[in-house]
Amino acid sequence: MNGGLFSGSASVPRFNRMARTYLLHAGTLNWNQINPDIFGSMIQAVADDEERGALGTHYTSVPNILKVLNPLFLDDLRAQLEAAGDNKVKLLNLRKRMARIRVFDPACGSGNFLVIAYKQMREIEGEINRRRGESHLGSEIPLTNFRGIELRDFPAEIARLALIIAEFQCDVLYRGQKDALAEFLPLSAENWIVCGNALRLDWLSICPPTGTGVKVTADDLFETPLNQTEIDFENEGGEIYICGNPPYQGSVNQTALQKADMALVFSSILEKYKDLDYVSAFLYKAASHNRRTQSSSALVATNSVVQGEQVSLLWPLIYGQQNHIGFAHTSFKWSNLASNNAGVTCVVIGLTTDSRKKRKLFTESVARDVEEIGPYLLPMPEIIVEKRAEALHGLSQMDYGNKPSDGGHLILSADERVQLLQVPGASEFIRRYMGANEFINSEQRYCIWIEDSQRSAAEAVEEIARRIRLVMETRRMSKGSQAQKAAGFPHRFVYAPHRDQVCILIPQHFSERRQYVTVGLLDGRGQVIANSASAIYGATLLDFAVLSSRIHLAWIDAVCGKLETRYRYSNTLGWNTFPVPLLTEQNKADLTRCAENILLAREAHFPATIADLYDPESMPENLRQAHEHNDEVLERIYIGRRFKNDTERLEKLFDLYTKMMAKPGTAKAGKGGADQEGRSKGSSMSDKVVQGVLAPLPRLHPLSRR
Repeated sequence: MNGGLFSGSASVPRFNRMARTYLLHAGTLNWNQINPDIFGSMIQAVADDEERGALGTHYTSVPNILKVLNPLFLDDLRAQLEAAGDNKVKLLNLRKRMARIRVFDPACGSGNFLVIAYKQMREIEGEINRRRGESHLGSEIPLTNFRGIELRDFPAEIARLALIIAEFQCDVLYRGQKDALAEFLPLSAENWIVCGNALRLDWLSICPPTGTGVKVTADDLFETPLNQTEIDFENEGGEIYICGNPPYQGSVNQTALQKADMALVFSSILEKYKDLDYVSAFLYKAASHNRRTQSSSALVATNSVVQGEQVSLLWPLIYGQQNHIGFAHTSFKWSNLASNNAGVTCVVIGLTTDSRKKRKLFTESVARDVEEIGPYLLPMPEIIVEKRAEALHGLSQMDYGNKPSDGGHLILSADERVQLLQVPGASEFIRRYMGANEFINSEQRYCIWIEDSQRSAAEAVEEIARRIRLVMETRRMSKGSQAQKAAGFPHRFVYAPHRDQVCILIPQHFSERRQYVTVGLLDGRGQVIANSASAIYGATLLDFAVLSSRIHLAWIDAVCGKLETRYRYSNTLGWNTFPVPLLTEQNKADLTRCAENILLAREAHFPATIADLYDPESMPENLRQAHEHNDEVLERIYIGRRFKNDTERLEKLFDLYTKMMAKPGTAKAGKGGADQEGRSKGSSMSDKVVQGVLAPLPRLHPLSRR
């Protein structure tokens, strides 16, 4: 009767009185109209977080699933239905087309995508039959055209059951209960959901090219053959659509098995594949399948695959498979109806090999037709922003902060500083040590800073000499080559680009709640920027104004990516690539004044921290207005008015970036770096300019007085 669906033995759970009561109550409910896609949410509700992570399950609501399926192929079917009207020949052709469509979910879980696709197609078929006066006919859409791969056997069986229930419910709805019941039992022994690892299976064996027949025997998670009916597929022609919501795990959170999967897919074609999210492997395999079978695909992915360095790693591989983005949904919260909702910020990426196909870009469910969609999900050419050693613009060069690799022996807490200051001769070697946290939250740390010319004098101070010896020992014991090489100069940091000039501190990570890149103007004569921040030495207030703008944050958000949900800043990827128009002397003077206004507004609220000042819910009005004026001045330089939104900002930036990169003599991308002694390359400002900028610091920046 059950076609082997529930074959095998299962242990019977032990019931207490309460469990028995719940079971009896459930038995009194009317289950005839249950929506089969609810099974996913039911499983998620009873699975703990660890188990869901192991299963790679992300169960989804119908509206979110339709964000994938509608633009992938359902909208086209509905448009063809509307165009057919009551023309019986056209309606018949559409019905025949639908009968040959295959929908494939390579991470199907309990089958939600397949179930929704099937029900939507049956709805269209039902309308075709109604218009043709053939409502009595059985469906020509076979369940075996809805194929999936699932890592664990239980969700795989649930997916198959859900499709069987969906078929019965559709038969009742479009044909009547009598005809539906007549054909429902016995259940078919055919199986079309493969239990196995999608990244280790050949997808062509699940959805083969036209005219190819295959047989698949499934394995489980541990690669042992399952007692599962052999799957026999043959493609007699027709369209293939790949869809789904694969596991997302970032590189840090991947299991050992997932890391091995990534190596299997990427190790032979990409050196830095370990930096990619797990979902990248599904995108690449989908692109490969598209190229070989002319299928189309649409997958949900974390938005990190369209941000930051992952773009330069993944998208050349996608484009190498002759794939293009046919449609996309920009970032949104992917959520569902389960009790422990697995909401995460996602995108939908639709891939196709048809370069003639119209492109559609969805932003907050608003669709617009565009010529092209780039890898950052913007209406732009397929341009990838890569790291650059030199800046495209004419502003100051940005470097990394100073890296100690000292075992903590050159770094001082506030209490350690007080104690060391009591030692004669020590004070001249102590400086404020400013990283991202110290700047944003006004935390206090200090460092021992010794120039090469000061080493003898510093080692005459016993406590400092002791710390220098400990640094030498730490570096000699280190496994890192940089630290080992630096054991010969233990009195200073392994990477030390610091200069005694006015400088700008740029946190490498900061809250996603910030509306601006929160940068600080510091006096380098008494403060050293840590390696948790980037730095501009010999900085100008013009640099400060550009860094503090809304348009610069939009660029950083797009090309630098995120660390978890926080902004990630990169000098080589974010600053050196940032497109700035040619600035007149008047432009520079106006922006310099804007920077002064921002600093004056901060000073007015001393001793409030940067975290306090830039909390979007309590940002002081004068500071907000200072930033608004800065944005007004800078954005008018770009387009003569304020931008309407970040999308418009990015469209202009990428257009300008493309033009700047096309100029003859533009240097190719590179990593940048420092000289052999760890001293950074670059020119410094003249003493006159330095003094001119430093002069207003005591009244402009609260940190200068602490």
